[in-house]
Amino acid sequence: MPGLERTITVCAEMMKSCDSDNSVNLLGQRMGDFATTELYAMLQKAGVKIGLQLPCGCSVDDIKNAAAAKVNIVVNDIALPLAQKMQEKFGIPYVYFNKFVIPEKIYEAYKNLFGYLELELPGELEGLYQNAREKIEKNKGELEGITYIYGNTPYAVFEMNCFLSSLGMVPQVIQTNRYTEADEPYAKEILQYTDPYVCKAANIAPLQYVYDVLSPYLYLGHEFGNRLRQKGIAIVHSDRASGMLGFEVTGYLLQQLVKSVREAKEYRKELGL
Repeated sequence: MPGLERTITVCAEMMKSCDSDNSVNLLGQRMGDFATTELYAMLQKAGVKIGLQLPCGCSVDDIKNAAAAKVNIVVNDIALPLAQKMQEKFGIPYVYFNKFVIPEKIYEAYKNLFGYLELELPGELEGLYQNAREKIEKNKGELEGITYIYGNTPYAVFEMNCFLSSLGMVPQVIQTNRYTEADEPYAKEILQYTDPYVCKAANIAPLQYVYDVLSPYLYLGHEFGNRLRQKGIAIVHSDRASGMLGFEVTGYLLQQLVKSVREAKEYRKELGL
């Protein structure tokens, strides 16, 4: 990840000043197809041109002409240094639009983006927001009190765990690659609900002994499903979220959580837990 961040950031040296074409650059998406996301659909309906897509889907000329964009959309932390350099060098604002799951955070990102674009906010966003809130209310009763270990997923680590804690779920271990000032508000809110262990994301093997110690219901991330099942733990799959941005992320996460909670209860019943 540090190598990706440095490679993206140094691309700023290739960029040249040019007239704005009112496009947006997409910075930081490593996996999935942006054209399949909810965010892309909203931009298309508003007639917004997509410019540079870095690190995926661009040419050297695209990088050189990236300063033609009106706004940069940062969808992963690795692109923040580049967006900040472009703001300093060319005056291009950026919107941080990670794979958020908190509906209010997603709505805020949309409002900031369309505000910078000086365009009216798409009318359907209010409906998507309300739909996300309804799904939360519908499912949170089934998730309350469910313990879990958080591994490696496409989501924004502390924002996502803050959301789950607010639903009454209990993170026992949170694995992460970094901790920044932007994570502090989420960490403080998590501590209002519970006090999880936090460690560096690493190979899964060194942490496997904690399954017997903590006995969580769920494991969010990558592990061997059969190994977890033998411990009464269900895995929450999240790779499909790599190709999502917007309120669709919230709906997908809730769907996967409820499915996995039901599986975990069956596994625990089989084991007499």
